[in-house]
Amino acid sequence: MKTTILLLGAIMFTISMTGCIKSVQAPKIVQLTNGSYNHDLDNNDNFSPDGKWLVYDTRTGIGGIGGSPSVERVNVETGRIEVLFAVKDNQSWGPGAGAVSYHPTENKVIFIHGLPFCSEKNPYQQWKRSGIIVEDSHPNVPIYMDARDITFPYTPGALRGGTHRHEWSKDGKWVGYTYNDAIMKAIEDSTGETVNLRTIGVSTRLHPVLVDHSGEGENQSSDWYSVLVVRVVPNPAPGSDEISNAASDSWVGTGSYIKKDGKKQVARSFLGKVRSKSNLAVDDLFVVDIPDSISKPGEFGPLEGTPKTFPMPPKGTVQRRLTFTAETAHPGCSGVVRSSSDGKWIAYLAADAKGVQQIFLISPEGGVSRQVTDHPAGVQNGPRWSPDNQSICYQSENSAVICKISDESFEKRYQRLTPVSREELSNIVWSNDGKTIAFNKPVKDAHGKIWKQVFIVKIES
Repeated sequence: MKTTILLLGAIMFTISMTGCIKSVQAPKIVQLTNGSYNHDLDNNDNFSPDGKWLVYDTRTGIGGIGGSPSVERVNVETGRIEVLFAVKDNQSWGPGAGAVSYHPTENKVIFIHGLPFCSEKNPYQQWKRSGIIVEDSHPNVPIYMDARDITFPYTPGALRGGTHRHEWSKDGKWVGYTYNDAIMKAIEDSTGETVNLRTIGVSTRLHPVLVDHSGEGENQSSDWYSVLVVRVVPNPAPGSDEISNAASDSWVGTGSYIKKDGKKQVARSFLGKVRSKSNLAVDDLFVVDIPDSISKPGEFGPLEGTPKTFPMPPKGTVQRRLTFTAETAHPGCSGVVRSSSDGKWIAYLAADAKGVQQIFLISPEGGVSRQVTDHPAGVQNGPRWSPDNQSICYQSENSAVICKISDESFEKRYQRLTPVSREELSNIVWSNDGKTIAFNKPVKDAHGKIWKQVFIVKIES
Protein backbone atom coordinates (compact mmCIF):
# COMPACT_ATOMS: atom_id res chain seq x y z
CA MET A 1 0.00 0.00 0.00
CA LYS A 2 1.39 3.40 -0.96
CA THR A 3 1.90 5.86 1.90
CA THR A 4 2.87 9.50 2.22
CA ILE A 5 5.11 10.56 5.09
CA LEU A 6 5.05 14.08 6.53
CA LEU A 7 7.28 15.43 9.27
CA LEU A 8 5.58 18.06 11.45
CA GLY A 9 7.59 19.06 14.49
CA ALA A 10 8.54 15.92 16.38
CA ILE A 11 5.65 13.82 15.09
CA MET A 12 5.78 11.83 11.84
CA PHE A 13 2.34 11.25 10.29
CA THR A 14 1.77 8.27 8.00
CA ILE A 15 -1.19 8.77 5.66
CA SER A 16 -2.48 5.60 4.03
CA MET A 17 -4.44 5.36 0.78
CA THR A 18 -7.57 4.73 2.83
CA GLY A 19 -7.21 8.16 4.45
CA CYS A 20 -6.37 6.83 7.90
CA ILE A 21 -3.73 8.81 9.76
CA LYS A 22 -1.42 7.16 12.24
CA SER A 23 1.10 9.20 14.23
CA VAL A 24 4.42 7.81 15.44
CA GLN A 25 7.26 9.54 17.21
CA ALA A 26 9.85 10.68 14.62
CA PRO A 27 13.51 9.94 15.35
CA LYS A 28 15.30 12.93 16.89
CA ILE A 29 17.83 14.54 14.54
CA VAL A 30 20.76 16.34 16.20
CA GLN A 31 23.24 18.68 14.50
CA LEU A 32 26.65 18.02 16.07
CA THR A 33 28.90 20.54 14.30
CA ASN A 34 28.39 24.24 13.57
CA GLY A 35 31.73 25.80 12.62
CA SER A 36 32.14 27.76 9.38
CA TYR A 37 34.15 25.06 7.62
CA ASN A 38 33.42 21.63 6.19
CA HIS A 39 33.12 18.55 8.39
CA ASP A 40 33.30 15.79 5.77
CA LEU A 41 32.57 12.17 6.76
CA ASP A 42 33.44 11.03 3.21
CA ASN A 43 31.59 7.70 3.32
CA ASN A 44 34.06 6.03 5.71
CA ASP A 45 33.97 4.21 9.07
CA ASN A 46 33.75 7.34 11.19
CA PHE A 47 32.55 6.11 14.59
CA SER A 48 35.10 5.37 17.31
CA PRO A 49 34.97 1.79 18.67
CA ASP A 50 32.93 2.91 21.70
CA GLY A 51 30.61 5.07 19.56
CA LYS A 52 31.40 8.26 21.50
CA TRP A 53 33.26 10.08 18.71
CA LEU A 54 32.86 10.79 15.00
CA VAL A 55 35.95 11.56 12.94
CA TYR A 56 35.97 13.70 9.78
CA ASP A 57 38.19 15.90 7.61
CA THR A 58 37.97 19.64 6.95
CA ARG A 59 38.50 19.77 3.18
CA THR A 60 37.88 23.05 1.41
CA GLY A 61 35.86 23.70 -1.72
CA ILE A 62 39.13 24.32 -3.58
CA GLY A 63 41.70 21.55 -3.52
CA GLY A 64 39.52 18.79 -2.08
CA ILE A 65 41.45 16.51 0.27
CA GLY A 66 44.66 18.32 -0.66
CA GLY A 67 43.07 21.45 0.75
CA SER A 68 42.01 19.77 4.02
CA PRO A 69 44.16 21.25 6.80
CA SER A 70 43.15 18.83 9.54
CA VAL A 71 41.47 15.67 10.75
CA GLU A 72 39.13 16.25 13.70
CA ARG A 73 36.68 14.35 15.87
CA VAL A 74 33.46 15.47 17.55
CA ASN A 75 31.99 13.96 20.71
CA VAL A 76 28.55 12.53 19.97
CA GLU A 77 27.15 13.45 23.40
CA THR A 78 28.79 16.83 24.14
CA GLY A 79 29.68 18.24 20.72
CA ARG A 80 33.26 18.87 21.89
CA ILE A 81 35.75 18.95 19.01
CA GLU A 82 39.36 17.75 19.14
CA VAL A 83 42.04 17.96 16.44
CA LEU A 84 43.75 14.61 15.84
CA PHE A 85 46.08 15.78 13.08
CA ALA A 86 46.82 19.28 11.74
CA VAL A 87 48.87 20.08 8.64
CA LYS A 88 51.08 23.09 9.29
CA ASP A 89 50.59 25.91 6.76
CA ASN A 90 48.41 23.75 4.50
CA GLN A 91 47.49 25.29 1.13
CA SER A 92 44.86 24.51 -1.50
CA TRP A 93 47.51 22.45 -3.31
CA GLY A 94 48.27 20.37 -0.25
CA PRO A 95 49.62 18.33 1.26
CA GLY A 96 46.24 17.85 2.98
CA ALA A 97 44.80 15.19 5.28
CA GLY A 98 41.43 13.52 4.78
CA ALA A 99 39.12 10.57 4.10
CA VAL A 100 39.50 9.26 7.64
CA SER A 101 38.31 6.04 9.29
CA TYR A 102 38.47 4.65 12.83
CA HIS A 103 39.99 1.28 13.69
CA PRO A 104 37.18 -1.15 14.65
CA THR A 105 38.53 -1.98 18.13
CA GLU A 106 41.47 0.35 18.87
CA ASN A 107 41.50 4.11 19.44
CA LYS A 108 43.33 5.14 16.30
CA VAL A 109 42.45 6.43 12.84
CA ILE A 110 43.80 6.11 9.33
CA PHE A 111 43.57 8.73 6.58
CA ILE A 112 45.15 10.09 3.40
CA HIS A 113 48.11 12.45 3.71
CA GLY A 114 49.68 14.07 0.65
CA LEU A 115 53.44 13.81 0.38
CA PRO A 116 54.78 16.36 2.89
CA PHE A 117 57.16 18.10 0.48
CA CYS A 118 54.47 19.01 -2.08
CA SER A 119 54.30 22.55 -3.43
CA GLU A 120 52.23 24.67 -5.79
CA LYS A 121 54.31 23.30 -8.70
CA ASN A 122 54.29 19.80 -7.23
CA PRO A 123 50.77 19.56 -5.71
CA TYR A 124 48.80 16.83 -3.98
CA GLN A 125 47.94 14.16 -6.53
CA GLN A 126 46.30 10.74 -6.57
CA TRP A 127 49.71 9.08 -7.08
CA LYS A 128 51.47 11.22 -4.44
CA ARG A 129 49.80 10.33 -1.14
CA SER A 130 50.04 7.78 1.66
CA GLY A 131 47.98 6.23 4.42
CA ILE A 132 48.73 7.75 7.83
CA ILE A 133 47.78 6.21 11.19
CA VAL A 134 47.34 8.45 14.24
CA GLU A 135 46.52 7.23 17.73
CA ASP A 136 43.97 9.22 19.76
CA SER A 137 46.45 9.38 22.65
CA HIS A 138 49.22 10.76 20.40
CA PRO A 139 47.68 13.41 18.12
CA ASN A 140 49.85 14.88 15.36
CA VAL A 141 52.24 11.90 15.47
CA PRO A 142 51.97 10.26 12.02
CA ILE A 143 52.69 6.58 11.40
CA TYR A 144 53.17 5.80 7.69
CA MET A 145 51.12 2.74 6.78
CA ASP A 146 52.24 2.01 3.19
CA ALA A 147 55.91 1.91 2.24
CA ARG A 148 56.78 3.81 -0.95
CA ASP A 149 59.66 3.18 -3.37
CA ILE A 150 59.82 4.95 -6.74
CA THR A 151 63.55 4.29 -7.28
CA PHE A 152 64.46 1.24 -9.39
CA PRO A 153 65.06 -1.53 -8.37
CA TYR A 154 61.78 -1.37 -6.46
CA THR A 155 61.12 -3.11 -3.15
CA PRO A 156 58.65 -5.99 -2.62
CA GLY A 157 56.10 -4.93 0.00
CA ALA A 158 56.38 -1.26 -1.01
CA LEU A 159 54.17 0.55 -3.51
CA ARG A 160 54.99 3.36 -5.93
CA GLY A 161 52.18 5.82 -5.68
CA GLY A 162 49.15 6.93 -3.76
CA THR A 163 46.74 4.99 -1.57
CA HIS A 164 43.23 6.30 -0.96
CA ARG A 165 40.04 5.70 1.09
CA HIS A 166 41.68 3.36 3.55
CA GLU A 167 39.44 0.83 5.28
CA TRP A 168 40.35 -1.42 8.20
CA SER A 169 39.02 -4.95 8.06
CA LYS A 170 36.61 -5.54 10.95
CA ASP A 171 39.14 -7.89 12.59
CA GLY A 172 41.77 -5.11 12.38
CA LYS A 173 44.32 -7.31 10.59
CA TRP A 174 44.22 -5.65 7.17
CA VAL A 175 43.86 -2.27 5.52
CA GLY A 176 42.35 -2.07 2.02
CA TYR A 177 42.38 0.92 -0.36
CA THR A 178 42.29 2.18 -3.92
CA TYR A 179 45.58 3.05 -5.61
CA ASN A 180 47.22 5.07 -8.41
CA ASP A 181 50.83 4.55 -9.54
CA ALA A 182 53.47 7.30 -9.93
CA ILE A 183 55.65 5.25 -12.33
CA MET A 184 52.73 4.54 -14.66
CA LYS A 185 51.73 8.22 -14.46
CA ALA A 186 55.22 9.20 -15.68
CA ILE A 187 54.85 6.77 -18.60
CA GLU A 188 51.41 8.23 -19.36
CA ASP A 189 52.83 11.77 -19.38
CA SER A 190 55.64 10.80 -21.76
CA THR A 191 53.63 8.66 -24.20
CA GLY A 192 50.08 10.01 -24.00
CA GLU A 193 48.77 6.47 -23.45
CA THR A 194 46.28 6.02 -20.59
CA VAL A 195 48.12 3.64 -18.28
CA ASN A 196 47.77 5.31 -14.84
CA LEU A 197 44.77 3.14 -13.99
CA ARG A 198 43.05 3.02 -10.61
CA THR A 199 43.25 -0.33 -8.86
CA ILE A 200 43.08 -1.88 -5.36
CA GLY A 201 45.68 -2.85 -2.78
CA VAL A 202 45.90 -4.26 0.74
CA SER A 203 48.38 -4.01 3.61
CA THR A 204 49.05 -6.16 6.67
CA ARG A 205 51.64 -6.34 9.45
CA LEU A 206 53.65 -9.13 7.79
CA HIS A 207 57.07 -7.60 8.50
CA PRO A 208 58.71 -4.16 8.19
CA VAL A 209 59.53 -2.95 4.69
CA LEU A 210 62.78 -0.96 4.59
CA VAL A 211 63.31 1.30 1.59
CA ASP A 212 66.36 3.24 0.39
CA HIS A 213 65.52 6.88 1.18
CA SER A 214 68.45 8.37 -0.71
CA GLY A 215 66.93 8.17 -4.19
CA GLU A 216 64.12 10.47 -5.30
CA GLY A 217 63.44 11.88 -1.83
CA GLU A 218 59.87 10.53 -1.98
CA ASN A 219 60.58 7.07 -0.58
CA GLN A 220 59.20 5.89 2.75
CA SER A 221 59.70 2.77 4.90
CA SER A 222 56.89 1.15 6.90
CA ASP A 223 56.05 -1.61 9.36
CA TRP A 224 53.27 -2.74 6.99
CA TYR A 225 53.63 -4.96 3.91
CA SER A 226 51.62 -3.75 0.90
CA VAL A 227 50.62 -5.30 -2.43
CA LEU A 228 48.17 -4.69 -5.24
CA VAL A 229 45.53 -7.43 -5.48
CA VAL A 230 43.54 -6.46 -8.60
CA ARG A 231 44.97 -6.57 -12.13
CA VAL A 232 43.89 -3.81 -14.51
CA VAL A 233 44.69 -3.38 -18.22
CA PRO A 234 44.42 -0.26 -20.42
CA ASN A 235 42.21 -1.85 -23.08
CA PRO A 236 40.01 -4.70 -21.86
CA ALA A 237 38.92 -7.12 -24.58
CA PRO A 238 35.23 -6.48 -25.40
CA GLY A 239 33.01 -9.12 -23.82
CA SER A 240 35.76 -10.35 -21.48
CA ASP A 241 36.20 -10.10 -17.69
CA GLU A 242 39.28 -7.85 -18.05
CA ILE A 243 38.95 -4.45 -16.37
CA SER A 244 40.57 -1.03 -16.79
CA ASN A 245 39.54 0.42 -13.42
CA ALA A 246 38.82 -0.94 -9.93
CA ALA A 247 37.22 1.17 -7.17
CA SER A 248 34.21 1.52 -4.81
CA ASP A 249 35.70 -1.33 -2.79
CA SER A 250 35.18 -2.78 0.69
CA TRP A 251 35.98 -5.91 2.70
CA VAL A 252 33.80 -8.99 2.45
CA GLY A 253 32.58 -9.94 5.93
CA THR A 254 34.93 -9.01 8.76
CA GLY A 255 37.74 -9.28 6.21
CA SER A 256 36.84 -12.80 5.17
CA TYR A 257 33.81 -14.93 4.32
CA ILE A 258 33.05 -18.65 4.76
CA LYS A 259 33.26 -20.60 1.52
CA LYS A 260 31.00 -23.54 0.70
CA ASP A 261 33.76 -25.91 1.82
CA GLY A 262 33.74 -24.25 5.28
CA LYS A 263 37.09 -22.50 4.88
CA LYS A 264 37.64 -18.81 5.59
CA GLN A 265 38.59 -16.67 2.60
CA VAL A 266 40.03 -13.15 2.86
CA ALA A 267 38.37 -11.07 0.12
CA ARG A 268 37.60 -7.59 -1.09
CA SER A 269 34.62 -6.63 -3.26
CA PHE A 270 34.72 -3.81 -5.81
CA LEU A 271 33.39 -2.41 -9.07
CA GLY A 272 35.48 -3.21 -12.13
CA LYS A 273 35.16 -1.43 -15.47
CA VAL A 274 34.67 -3.98 -18.26
CA ARG A 275 33.90 -3.53 -21.96
CA SER A 276 30.66 -4.88 -23.42
CA LYS A 277 30.68 -6.81 -26.68
CA SER A 278 29.92 -3.50 -28.42
CA ASN A 279 32.86 -1.89 -26.54
CA LEU A 280 30.73 0.09 -24.07
CA ALA A 281 32.47 0.81 -20.72
CA VAL A 282 30.41 -0.74 -17.90
CA ASP A 283 31.01 -1.11 -14.14
CA ASP A 284 30.23 -4.59 -12.84
CA LEU A 285 30.64 -6.17 -9.40
CA PHE A 286 33.76 -8.25 -8.69
CA VAL A 287 35.39 -10.02 -5.76
CA VAL A 288 39.08 -10.68 -5.31
CA ASP A 289 40.03 -13.64 -3.11
CA ILE A 290 43.31 -12.86 -1.34
CA PRO A 291 45.76 -15.55 -0.15
CA ASP A 292 46.80 -15.71 3.49
CA SER A 293 50.40 -15.13 2.38
CA ILE A 294 50.80 -12.11 0.11
CA SER A 295 54.62 -12.11 -0.21
CA LYS A 296 54.94 -14.55 -3.14
CA PRO A 297 54.78 -13.12 -6.70
CA GLY A 298 52.04 -14.40 -8.99
CA GLU A 299 51.82 -15.30 -12.67
CA PHE A 300 51.62 -11.75 -14.06
CA GLY A 301 54.90 -10.38 -12.71
CA PRO A 302 56.77 -9.11 -9.64
CA LEU A 303 54.92 -7.73 -6.63
CA GLU A 304 56.95 -4.52 -6.83
CA GLY A 305 56.42 -4.00 -10.57
CA THR A 306 58.94 -2.99 -13.22
CA PRO A 307 59.82 0.37 -14.84
CA LYS A 308 57.21 -0.42 -17.51
CA THR A 309 54.51 -2.34 -15.62
CA PHE A 310 52.30 -2.12 -12.55
CA PRO A 311 53.04 -3.99 -9.34
CA MET A 312 51.25 -7.32 -9.80
CA PRO A 313 49.03 -9.40 -7.46
CA PRO A 314 50.53 -12.12 -5.26
CA LYS A 315 50.35 -15.82 -6.01
CA GLY A 316 46.96 -17.32 -5.17
CA THR A 317 44.96 -14.13 -5.83
CA VAL A 318 41.72 -14.88 -7.70
CA GLN A 319 39.72 -12.09 -9.34
CA ARG A 320 36.08 -13.05 -10.00
CA ARG A 321 33.17 -11.30 -11.68
CA LEU A 322 29.81 -11.54 -9.87
CA THR A 323 27.42 -9.50 -12.05
CA PHE A 324 27.03 -9.48 -15.83
CA THR A 325 25.02 -6.36 -16.65
CA ALA A 326 26.98 -5.24 -19.72
CA GLU A 327 24.62 -6.85 -22.22
CA THR A 328 21.38 -6.02 -20.37
CA ALA A 329 18.86 -3.25 -21.04
CA HIS A 330 20.21 -1.25 -18.07
CA PRO A 331 23.95 -1.93 -17.83
CA GLY A 332 26.18 -1.03 -14.90
CA CYS A 333 26.49 -1.10 -11.11
CA SER A 334 27.33 1.86 -8.89
CA GLY A 335 27.97 3.10 -5.36
CA VAL A 336 30.49 1.84 -2.82
CA VAL A 337 29.75 -1.88 -2.51
CA ARG A 338 29.24 -3.15 1.06
CA SER A 339 29.19 -6.64 2.56
CA SER A 340 27.25 -7.85 5.56
CA SER A 341 29.61 -8.57 8.47
CA ASP A 342 28.84 -12.30 8.26
CA GLY A 343 30.04 -12.24 4.66
CA LYS A 344 26.89 -13.81 3.24
CA TRP A 345 25.80 -10.87 1.08
CA ILE A 346 27.32 -8.01 -0.88
CA ALA A 347 25.06 -4.99 -1.42
CA TYR A 348 25.40 -2.81 -4.51
CA LEU A 349 23.38 -0.36 -6.61
CA ALA A 350 21.99 -1.18 -10.03
CA ALA A 351 18.97 -0.40 -12.17
CA ASP A 352 15.85 -2.53 -11.75
CA ALA A 353 13.63 -3.69 -14.61
CA LYS A 354 12.11 -0.18 -14.76
CA GLY A 355 15.52 1.45 -15.06
CA VAL A 356 15.39 2.88 -11.51
CA GLN A 357 18.47 2.56 -9.29
CA GLN A 358 17.87 0.20 -6.36
CA ILE A 359 19.85 -1.91 -3.88
CA PHE A 360 20.60 -5.52 -4.79
CA LEU A 361 22.29 -8.35 -2.87
CA ILE A 362 24.48 -11.16 -4.16
CA SER A 363 26.57 -13.89 -2.53
CA PRO A 364 30.38 -13.42 -2.69
CA GLU A 365 30.44 -16.79 -4.46
CA GLY A 366 28.07 -15.54 -7.18
CA GLY A 367 24.62 -16.62 -8.22
CA VAL A 368 21.30 -14.81 -8.65
CA SER A 369 20.98 -11.25 -7.33
CA ARG A 370 18.16 -10.29 -4.97
CA GLN A 371 16.45 -6.88 -5.19
CA VAL A 372 16.04 -5.27 -1.77
CA THR A 373 14.51 -1.83 -2.40
CA ASP A 374 11.71 -0.61 -4.64
CA HIS A 375 11.63 3.19 -4.30
CA PRO A 376 9.87 4.91 -7.24
CA ALA A 377 12.45 7.71 -6.92
CA GLY A 378 15.31 5.25 -6.60
CA VAL A 379 18.25 5.00 -4.21
CA GLN A 380 20.88 7.72 -4.36
CA ASN A 381 23.77 6.22 -2.46
CA GLY A 382 24.80 3.91 0.31
CA PRO A 383 24.20 1.22 1.41
CA ARG A 384 25.45 0.67 4.98
CA TRP A 385 24.65 -2.51 6.93
CA SER A 386 23.42 -2.66 10.50
CA PRO A 387 25.82 -4.52 12.82
CA ASP A 388 23.31 -7.38 13.17
CA ASN A 389 23.03 -7.72 9.34
CA GLN A 390 19.23 -7.40 9.54
CA SER A 391 18.89 -3.97 7.88
CA ILE A 392 20.49 -1.56 5.42
CA CYS A 393 20.60 2.23 5.60
CA TYR A 394 20.88 4.42 2.51
CA GLN A 395 19.79 7.68 0.85
CA SER A 396 16.63 8.19 -1.16
CA GLU A 397 15.18 11.60 -2.04
CA ASN A 398 17.83 13.17 0.22
CA SER A 399 16.38 11.22 3.11
CA ALA A 400 18.08 8.66 5.33
CA VAL A 401 16.16 5.39 5.07
CA ILE A 402 16.42 2.04 6.87
CA CYS A 403 15.19 -1.08 5.11
CA LYS A 404 14.91 -4.53 6.72
CA ILE A 405 16.17 -7.59 4.87
CA SER A 406 13.16 -9.92 4.88
CA ASP A 407 10.48 -11.44 2.67
CA GLU A 408 7.81 -8.91 3.69
CA SER A 409 6.49 -6.42 1.15
CA PHE A 410 8.75 -3.43 0.63
CA GLU A 411 6.22 -0.97 2.12
CA LYS A 412 6.40 -2.84 5.44
CA ARG A 413 10.19 -3.08 5.49
CA TYR A 414 11.42 0.52 5.17
CA GLN A 415 11.34 3.55 7.46
CA ARG A 416 12.50 7.11 6.80
CA LEU A 417 14.73 8.48 9.55
CA THR A 418 14.79 11.98 8.08
CA PRO A 419 12.21 13.77 5.92
CA VAL A 420 12.43 14.01 2.15
CA SER A 421 14.40 17.12 1.31
CA ARG A 422 15.79 19.22 -1.54
CA GLU A 423 19.03 19.63 0.40
CA GLU A 424 21.68 17.03 -0.24
CA LEU A 425 22.16 14.35 2.41
CA SER A 426 25.34 12.28 2.13
CA ASN A 427 27.92 10.03 3.77
CA ILE A 428 25.67 7.85 5.93
CA VAL A 429 27.51 5.76 8.53
CA TRP A 430 26.19 3.34 11.18
CA SER A 431 27.68 3.12 14.69
CA ASN A 432 29.24 -0.16 15.85
CA ASP A 433 26.49 -0.75 18.42
CA GLY A 434 23.75 -0.11 15.86
CA LYS A 435 22.11 2.65 17.93
CA THR A 436 23.17 5.74 15.96
CA ILE A 437 23.38 6.82 12.32
CA ALA A 438 25.43 9.85 11.26
CA PHE A 439 25.39 11.78 8.01
CA ASN A 440 26.38 15.06 6.37
CA LYS A 441 24.07 17.88 5.30
CA PRO A 442 24.86 21.39 4.02
CA VAL A 443 24.01 24.26 6.40
CA LYS A 444 24.25 28.03 5.90
CA ASP A 445 26.27 30.00 8.44
CA ALA A 446 25.49 33.54 9.66
CA HIS A 447 27.21 34.97 6.56
CA GLY A 448 25.20 32.89 4.11
CA LYS A 449 28.03 30.49 3.26
CA ILE A 450 27.24 26.78 3.04
CA TRP A 451 29.28 24.16 4.92
CA LYS A 452 28.97 20.42 5.41
CA GLN A 453 27.90 19.68 8.98
CA VAL A 454 27.61 16.41 10.89
CA PHE A 455 24.20 15.20 12.07
CA ILE A 456 23.14 12.13 14.02
CA VAL A 457 19.88 10.31 14.51
CA LYS A 458 19.23 7.72 17.22
CA ILE A 459 17.69 4.38 16.24
CA GLU A 460 14.90 3.03 18.42
CA SER A 461 15.51 -0.50 19.69
